[in-house]
Amino acid sequence: MALPEFTQKLIEGKLSKYCKSRIPEHARHNLKLTFKINENRVTLSLKRPYFRHPSKWAERAVAQIRFDNDTKKWELFYMGRNNRWYPYDLIKPSTDFDDLLKALDRDPGGIFWG
Repeated sequence: MALPEFTQKLIEGKLSKYCKSRIPEHARHNLKLTFKINENRVTLSLKRPYFRHPSKWAERAVAQIRFDNDTKKWELFYMGRNNRWYPYDLIKPSTDFDDLLKALDRDPGGIFWG
C-alpha cells in the first residue's frame, strides 16, 4: 500500500536533506546518495562512476526503510550477500522516521557504510 501523500512529501524532504548532508561537497562529482520511494518502501542507494567508463554510473542499494500500515511503524533493512533484504535488529521499528536515519548514521557494525 502506498504512503499517504503528506507522509511521502515529508519523507522526501527529510531524505533530500539527509542524502545531501551525507556526501561531502568535494566528493559529490564522484559519489551520490539517492533514494526511491515505491509503495511503502524507501530504498537508499549509493551511485559512483565506473572506473573504466566514468560516464556510466554504478548503483548499489545501501538500506531500505519500510512502513508497516498495521503497526504504523518504520523498520530498517540491510542488503544481504544474496541480494535479499533483512531486518536490521540493532534498532526496533519506530513511529519516528528520524530514528532510523540516526541508526543509519551510527552503523556500529559497518553493515550500511562499510
